[in-house]
Amino acid sequence: MWKNTEVARRLGLAVPIIQGPFGGAISSVDLVVAVCESGGLGSFGVHHLDANGIGDVASRIRARTSGPFALNLWIPLDDADDPRIDDAAFARNAQLLQPYLSELGLQIPQRPKRFAPPYAEQIEAVLAARPAVFSFVFGVPSQSVLKRCRALDIVTLGAATTVDEAIALEQAGVDMIVATGFEAGGHRVSFLRAAEESLTGTFSLVPQVADAVRIPVVAAGGIADARGIAAALALGAQGVQIGTAFLACTESNADATHREMLFSPDARYTGLTRVFSGRLARGIRNRLMNQLQAHAAHIAPYPIQNWLTGMMKKAAAGQERSDLMSLWCGQSAPLLTHRDARSLMAALVKETSLLTGGWASNS
Repeated sequence: MWKNTEVARRLGLAVPIIQGPFGGAISSVDLVVAVCESGGLGSFGVHHLDANGIGDVASRIRARTSGPFALNLWIPLDDADDPRIDDAAFARNAQLLQPYLSELGLQIPQRPKRFAPPYAEQIEAVLAARPAVFSFVFGVPSQSVLKRCRALDIVTLGAATTVDEAIALEQAGVDMIVATGFEAGGHRVSFLRAAEESLTGTFSLVPQVADAVRIPVVAAGGIADARGIAAALALGAQGVQIGTAFLACTESNADATHREMLFSPDARYTGLTRVFSGRLARGIRNRLMNQLQAHAAHIAPYPIQNWLTGMMKKAAAGQERSDLMSLWCGQSAPLLTHRDARSLMAALVKETSLLTGGWASNS
């Protein structure tokens, strides 16, 4: 049956469905628990948290479910862990946001000592938490980290946007690969070439990756219902990772305005932009995306731009200003029908079983 894939067996899941991890504080313990208790793998994006925050999240998840779960980190890409920018450049980047900050009643924020928590401390906290799965994006962990994961019986799950990236992950000793097509919402997690040069769709990417590597492949990008799951399995995937459909659920930590936008006609119109974080990401087109795109050459890199827009996006959400929020959204949002995670999981399992009938596992 479709449920009995290598991914499901290796992770001890009832069904090979993984909830995509969300960055920017929109992951939630409630969502992870709901997915885990429904037989899938819940995931929590912890790249915005310091070591204490990561330990706290893992403890709160374990207090509510005995199921396996994943903690997700961003591997430092280029100088993202400690970016170099002088005060004059910081001021120029901040000035681009001045009109929008003023609309929200905010001042340009003072430059911080750091723009994000140190990766070295984060990875130690993840290893100490010992989740069933350590998932990651934007690169490959060091050999020492991968070796420690194996010693701790932590399954490693790395994201690839190209066949070359998938091969690099396998050669490094990563256990499983998420092949993520450009239909996906949120950040494009490319690391070997520029994200703009790594825009392969899920239908093309998944079978190519499945043919190129021997480790299990999880399909992601544009999967929002049972049809997407069945298609991914037929293409050679051993599981699926679903993001936007879970982001739309009340259990996620996405703002209510964001969740409502995912069910609106506007969700048909998404775009790829570096405006919100400094890295290429897919979201619903809105005023901020459209207006700042004209200044794309002057957008600060990640995590500087992400930090600069952080306070603004939070204030915009509080004022229900969807025109100034980052509305992460995949291209299949118009297929969404469920607003809570348990009913979504139940529908995915039931409908996929009906679609696949007596399919044998493609393990």
